[in-house]
Amino acid sequence: MKKKRKRRVVITIFIILLLALAGGAYYYFIYLGNDVPLVEKKEELKVYDVNSNKRPIAVMIDNNVENDEQVGLQDAYLTYEIIVEGGLTRIMAVYKDVDTSVIGPVRSSRHYFLDYALENDAIYAHYGWSTYAENDIEALSVDNINGLYDDAFYRDNNIAVPHNVFTSIDNLYLMAEELGYDTTSSNYENLNYVSKKVDLEKTDNSLNCEDDNCSLEGITLTSIEIPYSNSEVRSYTYDSDNGYYLRYMNGIPHTDRDSKEQYHYKNIIIMKVDNSTLDDYGRQDLDTVGSGEGYYITNGYMMPITWEKASRSGKTYYSYSNGDEIKVSDGNTFIQVMPSSRDVVIN
Repeated sequence: MKKKRKRRVVITIFIILLLALAGGAYYYFIYLGNDVPLVEKKEELKVYDVNSNKRPIAVMIDNNVENDEQVGLQDAYLTYEIIVEGGLTRIMAVYKDVDTSVIGPVRSSRHYFLDYALENDAIYAHYGWSTYAENDIEALSVDNINGLYDDAFYRDNNIAVPHNVFTSIDNLYLMAEELGYDTTSSNYENLNYVSKKVDLEKTDNSLNCEDDNCSLEGITLTSIEIPYSNSEVRSYTYDSDNGYYLRYMNGIPHTDRDSKEQYHYKNIIIMKVDNSTLDDYGRQDLDTVGSGEGYYITNGYMMPITWEKASRSGKTYYSYSNGDEIKVSDGNTFIQVMPSSRDVVIN
């Protein structure tokens, strides 16, 4: 009886040792062997699927229309607005992990928009181009879909030309595959999104602001005006019930043509960038490479920031006054790239 019990104990100890050795071997070969680092679990976000490697698509949007004639912009997780000729503006909407069926109206390319498409590793969709954009698309090897040549767009004959070109996410990805472009990406992440609420009201202790004159406390922001020219002003008002900013163009609500919903954004980033005129037609050039001032707005508060961009294809780095990268609230973002000669108006 004692022999059986002793034998049972020996077998149990042997099994435990085997399990321990197996566990150690698994840990070494999976996590330490061949210098393979521990895999960190990605933080879940609502703004896009962090576990999806779908490549973004950036679409040029006509902004020389009435406030209720654009469609599909709310689905873009990231949107840019920049000045063009005549004091007007144009929009570039960036989409990922959505299947938006109608987007538009689509317009032609301007060369400085390429810089922001490249930093998001996005396929660039447009209908036509300026000479400057045409040259730069080739020089920078931009994966682009051009409505002049590529069958991914259609015209709505009930709307006047040139404001009647539309497309869809499905059409664009199908054309991208036909053109031989990669439709997946591991380099699309551009902003430092976080899932927890970003509170700009209080100084973040992790910012380590040592200068007595360096205040990292945001100011309350319920309304702001962003002038691009004497004729074009963008503004936002804070909807505290929903925790986002409602968008206006020249004081009129900016609404989606089909859903009738007013466009709204969780985050607004304002970049002040030098611009100049290139030709008699009034086409613009922007100093997108370098650094400048700006503002970050979210959850009812605004914080002064600095932007830096090392090259045309390099990612823009947005930082607080001490150099720490800004944390961006989980939600869609509108980046207003405004002329540095103009000043925002806080109401």
